Amino acid sequence: MTKARLLRLSVVLVSIFMILLIIVYWDNVGTAHFYLHTSFSRPRSPGAIPGITAGEDWGALPDVDEFLAKLLSSSLRQNNSTPRKTEQLLVQGSNKPVVSHLEENVRGYDWSTHKDRNSLDQEKLQVERQRTLREFCANSSFTFPTKERSFDDIPNYELNHLIVDDRHGIIYCYVPKVACTNWKRVMIVLSESLLDQGVPYRNPLDIPREHVHNTSTHLTFNKFWRRYGKFSRHLMKIKLKKYTKFLFVRDPFVRLISAFRSKFELENEEFYRRFAVPMLKLYSNHTNLPTSVSEAFGAGLKVSFSDFIQYLLDPRTEKMTPFNEHWRQVYRLCHPCQIDYDFIGKLETLDEDAAYLLQLLKVDRLLRFPPSYRNRTASSWEDNWFAKIPLAWRQQLYKLYEADFVLFGYPKPENLLKD
Repeated sequence: MTKARLLRLSVVLVSIFMILLIIVYWDNVGTAHFYLHTSFSRPRSPGAIPGITAGEDWGALPDVDEFLAKLLSSSLRQNNSTPRKTEQLLVQGSNKPVVSHLEENVRGYDWSTHKDRNSLDQEKLQVERQRTLREFCANSSFTFPTKERSFDDIPNYELNHLIVDDRHGIIYCYVPKVACTNWKRVMIVLSESLLDQGVPYRNPLDIPREHVHNTSTHLTFNKFWRRYGKFSRHLMKIKLKKYTKFLFVRDPFVRLISAFRSKFELENEEFYRRFAVPMLKLYSNHTNLPTSVSEAFGAGLKVSFSDFIQYLLDPRTEKMTPFNEHWRQVYRLCHPCQIDYDFIGKLETLDEDAAYLLQLLKVDRLLRFPPSYRNRTASSWEDNWFAKIPLAWRQQLYKLYEADFVLFGYPKPENLLKD
């Protein structure tokens, strides 16, 4: 009788272990297929767990984390001998991509990677950007909403901007209106998450826009729960410790102008119905508005920049629904005080930052970052755009986005905040 019970218990334990193994190993082997070859990876002895430095005790990890990390490390060692076709690819053909979409018309661009010329300056720049961010995150006198919460306190739905590439050990937090379309394209190429006639895309510009922003295309942190269940947070933490994490930011006020231009000055059916109609009713006293954006534009009914600013400052806006991602603050999208980013890029220095980052990730021979847009919204436009916005509104708007200005080292726009 006792032997039968022991046998049943053994079967149950083995089954549980196999289920855990399948959960972790399923879907491209989780973290097992990433390459820990980036310049940010810490040196380690053979067989060491990536992300745990020499002398660091396993006791520092919770039991579940220890089990998962060891399991992942074992899988990693098994897969290190497997050649990866992506690693062997070289950028072929012309130095300029074939552009097939009207909206992708681009200005002249230097496709060289500037390996020697800018590397030292870029390294110093990164040190300064990270120092600024960490200092203000640690400064108790500088406060903003959600600053003090831990990573575990972040709701799952707020982790939907963290895109994971397990093949190369990269996590990218995308910020709309900060070159995120092209960075998403890069992540698709690296992770091979989208196929074209059965073959992964190799050129970022070949990927159609409609696929780039399809949420099913990317593996994001908020999807971990469906895949890994109660182990999802543990796996997130392990990947945050091991992987190279980056984001790109932009002057907050210029980003708002860019969001307004793309969503309200161009015909966009979704944004017209969800946002423009309420704004026109609340702030321009319009009634009986057309049901389609083309009819509204034909009748000269467009949201003004003043309407947009009023909407952002209206306390009712956040009560009804959180800010849309195109104007939500970066600290709410990417949680920079909870996640220790390895690289902080800026749109103002996009070309140089992108080339340098791809070198650091050791993927610059696989692809090149797509060239910049010719009609990029410029910082010099701020004075004109805000000229008709009352001073009190400008000051309130700065307070609303102050954390993004401070954390990412953007100077306070004094000329807009004083008479």
